[in-house]
Amino acid sequence: MSNQDWQGKHVTVAGLGVSGIPAARVLNGLGAVVTVVNDGDDERSRAQAAELEAQGITVRLGDGATLPESTELIVTTPGWQPDKPLFAAADEAGVPVWGDVELAWRLRGHDGREPAPWLAVTGTNGKTTTVRMLASILEAAGLRTAAVGNIGVSLLDAVLGDETYDVLAVELSSYQLHWAPSLRAHSAVVLNLAPDHLDWHGSMEAYVADKGRIYEGNRIACVYNAADKATEDLVRQADVEEGCRAIGFTLGTPGPSQLGVVDGILVDRAFVTNRQKQAQELAEVGDVNPPAPHNIANALAAAALARAFGVEPRAVRDGLRAFRPDAHRIEHVADVAEVAYIDDSKATNTHAAEASLAAYDPIVWIAGGLAKGATFDELVSGAAKRLRGVVLMGRDRELIHEALTRHAPEVPVVDLDRTDTGAMSEAVREAARLARPGDTVLMAPACASMDMFANYNKRGEAFADAVRALADESA
Repeated sequence: MSNQDWQGKHVTVAGLGVSGIPAARVLNGLGAVVTVVNDGDDERSRAQAAELEAQGITVRLGDGATLPESTELIVTTPGWQPDKPLFAAADEAGVPVWGDVELAWRLRGHDGREPAPWLAVTGTNGKTTTVRMLASILEAAGLRTAAVGNIGVSLLDAVLGDETYDVLAVELSSYQLHWAPSLRAHSAVVLNLAPDHLDWHGSMEAYVADKGRIYEGNRIACVYNAADKATEDLVRQADVEEGCRAIGFTLGTPGPSQLGVVDGILVDRAFVTNRQKQAQELAEVGDVNPPAPHNIANALAAAALARAFGVEPRAVRDGLRAFRPDAHRIEHVADVAEVAYIDDSKATNTHAAEASLAAYDPIVWIAGGLAKGATFDELVSGAAKRLRGVVLMGRDRELIHEALTRHAPEVPVVDLDRTDTGAMSEAVREAARLARPGDTVLMAPACASMDMFANYNKRGEAFADAVRALADESA
């Protein structure tokens, strides 16, 4: 869309916050008549509203259900659920609803510049790590790129800023994909699928369908997880451009049109001249940091997208070697009395915790928090043989305790009946008491953190502080 298309267009932005405020400002700058509606009417909202109103933007606080008159388009923040009354009113009035990703997609090239292709990543777990690995590989290939989207860097900033990119590594959540009907990536991957955010989507089927939107209209490659048939099914169902290929990744020996692992080497049998008989070495397992199985899968997915964009094998290796994971993602904090302490506070659901638990043996597991409707039987039964002991904390810890009673009754459990932030120090001490030399104390809660902490980062910091205090006492 050109700038002229926005002149005088009545656009309603649904929600303040990290995506709503930038969207309102961008639209206002393009000449649209912008009204922001927001459910909340607290002190922070009023301060944000005052700033927008000073720029000529209308803001309605405490009234997020009513569709403003003359609205021709709604641009919503990702957090607003599809069943909101505002969207029902929009549907009845024939008003389209876009998310911030859709807006960014439509604004590509609005100033006449050639828009950068998008290499898009989604999945229940591993999105941020994979996107950052991909960006590192692309940079190693000498390409101008950025990791953007749900990763913290606004797509609107990337699309509208002065910086010129050759390609973008884009993380997309299911929320964002739900509101992005015209998105057409160069290549994309769904890393994995497991129940998550079902309260927002309404069902697992709806959640999976929104994830699958990432494949629609792909031009070069739809990358899927060979160990997760649901991701391959989404590729089969997608309406893609002619010639777009299905590319799998596996932790085992790859078949034709797959990337995989052979004798500790990451190899490519997809982007080679003769994929029936040839395999291209990309990197060693030791080049992946950390080399846990699920992280190797992330690396293979990133490599597949990079190779789809024409990146040479050497850049894959160099990019993986240069990559450093974000904090609180299987982060080694310290060794104390020959016991390793690992912070995976980012494991906020059972699928993420399952991957983390599979990387170590034996384990003293620190878990618990807000379950978000999850059940834990499958997680516990799969990890039971690896568990030396378990320390439970948080509001919904009893759900995990019940699963342990059913599937791992012989494993000792410490149940901390407290939800204050100081509980983490006690949890680490109890884990140290249960652990033996050579063990791993793994904080992979399988739950959200907000019952005790502001976010998973704060929970991870509390764990690391407690471990360091323990190390100081042991010195």
